[in-house]
Amino acid sequence: MVSTVASGDTSFYVGTSDIMMMPSIVDVSGLNKLSKVIYDNAAAAISGMVNAHFVQDVDVRPLVGATMFGVTTPAVDHARELLDQKGYETLVFHATGTGGRTMEHLIKGGYFTGILDLTTTEMADNLVGGILSAGPHRLEAGIAAQIPQVISFGALDMVNFGPYDSVPAQFKDRNFFKHNPTTTLMRTTVAENVQLGQEIARKVNKATAPVTVMIPLKGVSKIDAAGQPFFGPEEDAALFKAFKDTLANDCVKVIELDMNINDPEFTQVADDELLALIKAKQDKTKKEVTA
Repeated sequence: MVSTVASGDTSFYVGTSDIMMMPSIVDVSGLNKLSKVIYDNAAAAISGMVNAHFVQDVDVRPLVGATMFGVTTPAVDHARELLDQKGYETLVFHATGTGGRTMEHLIKGGYFTGILDLTTTEMADNLVGGILSAGPHRLEAGIAAQIPQVISFGALDMVNFGPYDSVPAQFKDRNFFKHNPTTTLMRTTVAENVQLGQEIARKVNKATAPVTVMIPLKGVSKIDAAGQPFFGPEEDAALFKAFKDTLANDCVKVIELDMNINDPEFTQVADDELLALIKAKQDKTKKEVTA
């Protein structure tokens, strides 16, 4: 797509698709020496994509969608290795707002056999006003699709902002971690964690098919661990208690483990749970077909 707005924020136009946008440089108003070059390049790019010869992908492994953030990378990398050994291909979505929306879009399209939603951090940004919100409908697609899924609380210890100077003034007294010059993380409070726990419970309360929720009692991220900058036993306890107090659905299985979300043993249990849910659904489908 050639457009006058392609040099700015194109998220509204691209969304969760793979649209490629090229700046028109000059306005789209007739032809001139410069615009002809731009349109020729765009046409050549399209022609190249049409005429490219690719080896057809014959990978028939079932797909699992997984969510990851920098502070939950060890968990998801390990999960992907385990799922690969069991014959599944894992599509990992970086939980940056667009990542969560894209995964939910593909869930609606029926692409996945199961979902390993370990990193729900985008919900914290949506609640508090961070820059990586996936919107108010995060977690809803999998519930509606009745797809086997394992959910956890990954990176709900943080809200994301850009450079430190861009953080809204009302948060000036909060606990911050400068991840890099362009990324500032803010620790979620007890009150915010109560709201997040309640919100996740309200989402899974609508489940009409089995769902497993995993609670990592020793921290929800790499920096929410003993000796780390966002270690917050009180905040985490508020999150988990609010979730359990609000939960009211027999379809939801809750597993509490005295581990950090990145501990390999935690990931092993999460993978085992997801595979068990997938098998149970497959067995149920076979029984219904033969009945």
